[in-house]
Amino acid sequence: MGALAMANVALRHVSKRFGPVEAVRDLSFAINHGELVVLLGPSGAGKTTTLRLVTGLERPDAGSISIDGRDVTRDPPGTRDIAFVFQQYSLYPHLTVYDNLAFPLRSPARRVPEAAIRKRVEHTAELLHIAGKLGNKATRLSGGEMQRVAIGRALVRDPSIHLMDEPLSSLDAKLRAELRLELKRIQVELGATILYVTHDQVEAMTMASRIGVIKDGELLQLGTPREIYENPNSRYVAGRLGTPQINFLPAGLVPEIAMPSGTDTVGIRTEHLQIAAANGGGIVGRVRRIEHLGDQNHVHLEYRGQMLVTLADPHQPLQADQEVELELVDPLYFDAAGRRIAATAH
Repeated sequence: MGALAMANVALRHVSKRFGPVEAVRDLSFAINHGELVVLLGPSGAGKTTTLRLVTGLERPDAGSISIDGRDVTRDPPGTRDIAFVFQQYSLYPHLTVYDNLAFPLRSPARRVPEAAIRKRVEHTAELLHIAGKLGNKATRLSGGEMQRVAIGRALVRDPSIHLMDEPLSSLDAKLRAELRLELKRIQVELGATILYVTHDQVEAMTMASRIGVIKDGELLQLGTPREIYENPNSRYVAGRLGTPQINFLPAGLVPEIAMPSGTDTVGIRTEHLQIAAANGGGIVGRVRRIEHLGDQNHVHLEYRGQMLVTLADPHQPLQADQEVELELVDPLYFDAAGRRIAATAH
């Protein structure tokens, strides 16, 4: 399929209310064939509602949804070519891993021959590193293995789109990191199309082809992880990505730097801030505390009553209570409403 291949899934001006709450507001975006699009936002942002609208578990009050060019807005879930992975494993405990994986292919609506089922199940189990567990009952698996089976149940079907609702959030940090990488590898290998929702920015940054930042049912920005990180269109979007979090300073506290007119707040990521020994010039801050993290240090600085956190080379000779000179390099500028202002050329 070329770059102009038809979008697998498209939402056009979709809105959904639950009583007084507008869960999703005028949502429009498309997911292309073979893309992994992540919706990133806090609880209550409208992420799960969006998934439920795509599956047909909810009907939109306005707008339309199409899958593979077909309008499915009014279609029941069973007729949409989708597979859903939930946060909870939702396996059949009395069945083996093999039968759990084969289950979606044995539905009367599909009638897949057993030989083809075996091939598909074994291939999926191989991809997910659970080939050795096919004979085990689902109850005899670890949490990580259960979630692999749950993901495998969706992958085995090869639908138009996989919908995943925080599928890794109930796993411990090490397993989550491991499965994140595997899921991305499998998605690329299979060319699978995935709409994935999470509140975890690391998951979004490491897995997504594109990230959609969503807040109060509204899609604020959609772009590649790099675009969203480097060119956020608002203060809110800038604050969703980056570790440590972006620092914000009132523009009035840094009169020394030239900034575009209308700037209310300056956004300072670690790469925008350079620390040097105090030399009687520029912007002077004080080191309050240093967290040693092996390959890097988190440095907590105080500047005119405001706290800033940045990264520093562990070999840079810094100590608590030391005065340092701060240099700002191409920071981000925002107006009073939180909208991004383009930097003026110097």
